[in-house]
Amino acid sequence: MLSQRQIFLNHIAQTSSSPLALEIERAQGVYLYDKDGKEYLDLIAGISVSNLGHGHPVVLEAIKSQVDKYLHTLVYGEFVLSPQIQLAQLLTQHLPDSLDSVYFVNSGTEATEGALKLAKRVTGRTNIVACKKAYHGSTHGSLSLMSESYFTSAFRPLLPNIHHVEFNEESELSIIDENTAAVIMETVRAEIGVMRPESDYLQRVRKRCDEVGALLILDEIQVGCGRTGTLFAFEQYGIVPDILLLAKGFGGGMPLGAFVASRERMLSFTDNPILGHITTFGGHAVCCAAGLASLQILTSQKDIIESVEWKANLFKELIQHEAILDFRSAGLLMAIQLESFDSVDAVIQECLKTGLIADWFLFNAEAVRIAPPLIITEAEIRKAASILVNALNKVYGTK
Repeated sequence: MLSQRQIFLNHIAQTSSSPLALEIERAQGVYLYDKDGKEYLDLIAGISVSNLGHGHPVVLEAIKSQVDKYLHTLVYGEFVLSPQIQLAQLLTQHLPDSLDSVYFVNSGTEATEGALKLAKRVTGRTNIVACKKAYHGSTHGSLSLMSESYFTSAFRPLLPNIHHVEFNEESELSIIDENTAAVIMETVRAEIGVMRPESDYLQRVRKRCDEVGALLILDEIQVGCGRTGTLFAFEQYGIVPDILLLAKGFGGGMPLGAFVASRERMLSFTDNPILGHITTFGGHAVCCAAGLASLQILTSQKDIIESVEWKANLFKELIQHEAILDFRSAGLLMAIQLESFDSVDAVIQECLKTGLIADWFLFNAEAVRIAPPLIITEAEIRKAASILVNALNKVYGTK
């Protein structure tokens, strides 16, 4: 009889030649457990998905309750679905007035795709400005936004009229002009290895968009829902986007994303053509029930988000080693910069042996990714830091 691992390798589509292939049996809090009962402290939270940890009882109860009522009905059409409208109402109550209409999708890349279509439909323009070494998803339109030919050349032709700028380089903002439908940026850049906007850079971007009539799309798929220390990262920078992208932690562990804009702009999908954007499963009742429970917890239990910054500072205080070239953080999205990918990979493998899961970044393979559930405790941070430092010592030698 074939093992689970062999079936996985035979029949699950692979995207790398060396998958971790951990056989996870269950998950609880900040821990994953494999088939042999070995426990792993999860420091990546499914790539910033499980903000409330694994198996939060309130989220699970919301899912179970909805399952007993109905699953799929007709999501975009004529039906009024309670989990969907409750989540949209709660979400928009915590957003600026100009972001009052929510289009639910299944994932972050779908949020990107919908936002691009909306920007083109509203402005009647075709050009999109994106950042170099940015990641907004892997479907065809989202992939077109990527500047790195290594990831894109095999899938050409891509969308035309995409222009790239260096993030934090104000001198390049002149590329945003009267032909630009939208500028899309991560509020805090994740896959480059955590990069915050400098000074008033995002305010300058916002001003330039206003000057030429372009829409500003902020991608908070990875950095939203409390990860950077506020419910939404843009709150820290004195701006409001025209379109906001959410996913990952937004679904409470279920597949859910959204793009959010003004009702006036979103109504442009209703004519010329009718059904300007449609989805079969976006806004699925069970996913929205989980997302609603998660957002209710984040907005009512203030200490979860309010404690993010001191938890990040504790990580930084405890993880000290002479091999660390830089330690960057935006709340509980952190990057430990090392000298090479080989070093990063060696540290990750040492951590796995000791029961800790870390990762690297798509456009910065020389940095270790740390993005734990927001509910991680001080004791768990100290345990994680000890494992990481021990791994660094084994790879580099004791400092």
